[in-house]
Amino acid sequence: MTLPFPSPTVPAADRREVFVRYLDYFRESLIAKVEALPEPELRRSRVASGWTPLELVKHLRYVERRWIEWGFQGRAVDEPWGDWRDDRWHVRPEENRDDLVGALREQGAHTRAVIEAADLDAVGAPGPRWAGAQPATLERVLFHLVQEYARHLGHLDIVAELAGGPVGE
Repeated sequence: MTLPFPSPTVPAADRREVFVRYLDYFRESLIAKVEALPEPELRRSRVASGWTPLELVKHLRYVERRWIEWGFQGRAVDEPWGDWRDDRWHVRPEENRDDLVGALREQGAHTRAVIEAADLDAVGAPGPRWAGAQPATLERVLFHLVQEYARHLGHLDIVAELAGGPVGE
């Protein structure tokens, strides 16, 4: 699915809609780039830090889960750091593109539902995600998610170009 860039000149009902548009756009742009890569490139790293495109997809799913479910909602989640093993991102051999993309989209649908149902000034539930600090508002959490996606989509742009995949938006 290709979404148009959420241009600042296109009116939005409110700030929540702006966050939904940007997160959906970044998520789907990342997925489109990963889906366009040949299978061997999905588990190959082209960067010194060693991450692979599949690891990036899994990481972003867990980032949303950690900040929205475990953080803002204060839910107990199994393996909140399930994208990490041995101090780096990790994808098990049996995990594949379709399953990881599906999980990311499901997480995105959950994030969208939370955004649409809550006030941006709502403060997150206390819990272990905050490591003793005061919980953040939903708006601050969403700004964090937008920067995560923007930064990592830029990383993937370079990796996709090196792999002969799609470039640009």
